[in-house]
Amino acid sequence: MIDKIAVLGLGKVGSLVATLLSSKYDVVGMDRDETDDTFPFTIKNGDVSNDDTIRKFLKDKQAVVSCLPYFLNIKIAQTAAEMGVHYFDLTEDVPTLNAIRDISKNSKAVLAPQCGLAPGFIGILGAGLYAEFSEIRSVKLRVGALPLHPMGQLGYSFTWSAEGVINEYLNDAEVIHNGQRKMVSSLDDVETININGRQYEAFSTSGGLGTMCETLDGKVDTLNYKTMRYPGHRDGMKLLLYDLQLKNDRKLAKEILNNALPLVDEDIVLVYAAVEGKINGSLRRKEFSESYRKINLDGKDWRAISWTTACSISSVVDLVSEGLLKNKGFIKQEDIPLDVFLQSHYGSMYETYKDPK
Repeated sequence: MIDKIAVLGLGKVGSLVATLLSSKYDVVGMDRDETDDTFPFTIKNGDVSNDDTIRKFLKDKQAVVSCLPYFLNIKIAQTAAEMGVHYFDLTEDVPTLNAIRDISKNSKAVLAPQCGLAPGFIGILGAGLYAEFSEIRSVKLRVGALPLHPMGQLGYSFTWSAEGVINEYLNDAEVIHNGQRKMVSSLDDVETININGRQYEAFSTSGGLGTMCETLDGKVDTLNYKTMRYPGHRDGMKLLLYDLQLKNDRKLAKEILNNALPLVDEDIVLVYAAVEGKINGSLRRKEFSESYRKINLDGKDWRAISWTTACSISSVVDLVSEGLLKNKGFIKQEDIPLDVFLQSHYGSMYETYKDPK
């Protein structure tokens, strides 16, 4: 049973994670910067990259949720494992995932990375769909986090980490194609997709599948994840990162994009999954398509990307605490039962706040 939870990083998502979890648990958050907002949990200021600071902060906690940039997570996970503290994060970075998985081999606590929206909920959703099939031919997962009213060629706003977006655009993506696991270039394999009467483009990006390629290796002909954007976004990012060579200076790319794309209050999250295969000997296709917008909780507005991400990781923490998931070692997102997730205290938000059709 988890009683006291540490949340590291109180940005757009972390502050909501701590807010949600504080409805059931004793939560203490830490950030390097002071915040003027009033939240229903205790806040401490500290250097989240300092090992001594983190060890003191985790001393009386049973779980830590890292909402920090991906490059800080490996050390946090290592410290948590050494201290026997359950660890959860939102990373989309594959090398970080692999390092945390290695750490988990000798851990007496849970290590559950990639618990956000994608990777995270989309993997739980995809697994819930393909569990209905006796034979699986293809699994296609798509997620888009977008401004509701796009402007300019990029049609985008950084409603979450710019570092994370650049990372998933530049790192290669793992897929299963023609039954073989392979790596493909992100920003490639562009397709057009229509959801609720509006057209989007979708293209390969890294990290969205988490560990699913390993899970479905030898069981499926096609498995891929793509990010959805408004048409024209991919070409603009190709120009910036490759033609202008900003792929070699990620810090500068981040500064340019953060300066060019202001944060918006109105956003939308699109989630689409499709599985083809056989059910009772017949070829079938199962689909899930939902969109989510900002919500108001206790008088405070939360962007769609914030709450869809926060309720996912909060649900995994809660399921571990309630004994509905294993209590030590590495947790794959696709091993979390979809029905259990959606019926949980926090996961049920995906049903409660979905966009009316």
